[in-house]
Parts: sequence; structure tokens; C-alpha cells
Amino acid sequence: MTLTYKDWPTPNQDERPLSADGRADKIDVLVLHYTGMNSALEALERMRDPEFKVSAHWCIDENGQIFRLVPEELRAWHAGLSYWRRRNLVNDVSIGIELVNPGHEFGYRPFPGAQMDALIALSKEILGRYDIPSANVVGHADIAPQRKQDPGELFDWARLAREGIGVWPRGAGEPSNSAPALAKGARGATVRAFQKNLFDFGYGLYVDGDYGEESEAIVRAFQRHFRQARVDGVADGATRAILEHLLAQTTRPA
Repeated sequence: MTLTYKDWPTPNQDERPLSADGRADKIDVLVLHYTGMNSALEALERMRDPEFKVSAHWCIDENGQIFRLVPEELRAWHAGLSYWRRRNLVNDVSIGIELVNPGHEFGYRPFPGAQMDALIALSKEILGRYDIPSANVVGHADIAPQRKQDPGELFDWARLAREGIGVWPRGAGEPSNSAPALAKGARGATVRAFQKNLFDFGYGLYVDGDYGEESEAIVRAFQRHFRQARVDGVADGATRAILEHLLAQTTRPA
């Protein structure tokens, strides 16, 4: 499809920070969100209201209409407190896309075909402009799992991966559930090894062998992205096997 968009400028933006050598870090993360508001107009108005200090580079309505809010060379304010692949402050190096959807609070629903088509077209253009690894196409829940749920378990991550956008466990299917489930309160070497896999894939957590609230929240985020039929924060054998498949497909962060 031909990519067309409407400009919707916002003051909620600033310069990307410079490193000690005077250069900006390269853009290498694409973050997908849902708006979590009752209408597209409400969300768009919020993102250009200086009082709220939130924005994204792009927003896509359910009918496929694309809005450009912040030029990509500038920093949009979409990620907040965040972490991905050993980097804090994901806003500094990311492009943010908001998808109009009422979210879990206001009647969460599937993302329409026209919206997904527009997202795929836009994402392909973005990936053509920047060297973004497949494991760095993430949801807001992945980078802020204790605060966010979006874009959530109804978002079609598998379709994006088939289009060359992001990563999906190849050939994993529904892996065996034979391994013991890990849940909140579990402790020990098996928990530590699983946490290390989550950390190596990109999530920010303490690898301490204690399956507490942090681990549970991160597993929920992982399931919302990669095992959407089960979003309970319990790392059963299938969830752990999917993570291992993904690690085998991706380059671990330095």
C-alpha cells in the first residue's frame, strides 16, 4: 500500500540526547502501544496537550489513517520509565507507534485489518530507515512490564513476524508442558536459569533465583507477546520452551 499520513504536530518532543562524542545513539528499537482511550480524537488531543507530556512519533486509527506527530529524528515521549536489552530510557533510541484501541480499561478489542495493514506498511518503511534488530520490535508491556499491558494479548504479533517485522518462535508450536511450572514464590537454580534467559532476551529483572512480583509481571508481558492463550504470569514448560526458541533465533545483546 502507498503510505499516506496526516500531520498532527505536538509540542511534546525534544532533541535526542548526545553521547560524550557529540553524536546521538542510533535508533534501534520500535515500540508499539495502544492508546487506551475512548476515541482516536481523545488520544490525539492528549498527545499534543503540553500538560500531559506524552506523545509518539506515529498514531494509527482503527480505519488505517496514519498520523505523524513527532519527526523521527526527535525524541517522542512514549516509553516513560523503561528498559530493553540492557538499556534504560528507551525513548532515547526508539520510534513509538500508538494504535487506537480502548485498551483493557475501556473495552479492549482486536485490532482491525485496516489498522494492521497500515501498521505493517509504516513499520516496513521504518525498518528500511533504521537498523532495528528483530528482537527490538517490542510492545510497551515488554519495556515496562510492571506498569503497562499494551498492545496486549489480542495484538497479532505473529502476523507482523510473517511480514518480517519482529520475531516469533519458529516451529515451537505449543511446546511440551512436561517441565515443572514456575510461579510466584518459587526459588532456586531453575528459577535463576529462567530469569537469566529472560534477561538475555531483553527484559529487565534481577537474576536472583526468587520468583517474585517482578518475575511474575515480566512473564505476563512475555506471554502477552509470545503466548497469548495463557497470560497468567506462570512460567509453565511451554512458556519456557518458547523463550528458548526465541533465544536460539536472536542475537543476545552485548
